[in-house]
Amino acid sequence: MARLEVEGSRSIYFEHHRGGGGRPVVLVHGAWATAHSWDTVLPALLAAGHEVALLDQRGCGRSDKDFDDMSIEALGADVAALVRHLGLRRPVLNGWSMGGAVVVAAAAELGDDVGGVVLTGGATPRYTAADDWPYGGTVADVEAVLGGLAADRPGTFRGVAGAVCAKPVGDDVINAMWAEFLQSGPRADDSLRSLATLDQRAIVAALRCPVLLMAGKQDVFVAFDAIAASKDLFADARLVEFGGVGHAPFLEDGETYRRELLAFLAGLS
Repeated sequence: MARLEVEGSRSIYFEHHRGGGGRPVVLVHGAWATAHSWDTVLPALLAAGHEVALLDQRGCGRSDKDFDDMSIEALGADVAALVRHLGLRRPVLNGWSMGGAVVVAAAAELGDDVGGVVLTGGATPRYTAADDWPYGGTVADVEAVLGGLAADRPGTFRGVAGAVCAKPVGDDVINAMWAEFLQSGPRADDSLRSLATLDQRAIVAALRCPVLLMAGKQDVFVAFDAIAASKDLFADARLVEFGGVGHAPFLEDGETYRRELLAFLAGLS
């Protein structure tokens, strides 16, 4: 099992699939999840010849649970460290949900060493509303979810898993997400708390790599209007809308998602 030390002796779990020489892709899961989120995406990338790296973020899955720093910036630094550790050349960073904010933080650190960014229902540049950003909920809403986790972690996670998809995906998919969430430690909650007050608008405006936004129009976690509004903040971004889809287009309309992702990768110089 491959591990990378990123905070003293504490380490994260990662996988490195070398593929057939295509552009490297780093897949970054959302809050409380694991690299298994991408089980329907990884085979398509490998079949197309892409090198792929995945990780379990701090506090999640097979990674250590007792990190001191659980901020989005720390998670982004882990992704950047993994890119450097593996010697990935101008990879595309693909982040789902909170992972979107994580890959933006990583891209800011890597600079010109990033070939592109994909935001899959990405919770960036802001997850909560502000006076000049009328999208998302409030910090109090986030704290209410975290309070629910403190009182009933399994039950709250079951509710979250059931709300991810707008299209019917079956109990097996929902239960698989629930099982992933249950592998997280309580310190992983601090990453969502960090996200609740994060503002990455200046960072995304400074990105110069191509960006692909993929968003479900029925997303109840990251409002589609927020993602659509963010498009104009990037120097070079394209938005793909998924009608009738919620927070996980790669699960709810996997065929379209994989086609759009592979087309984006093929179009990079």
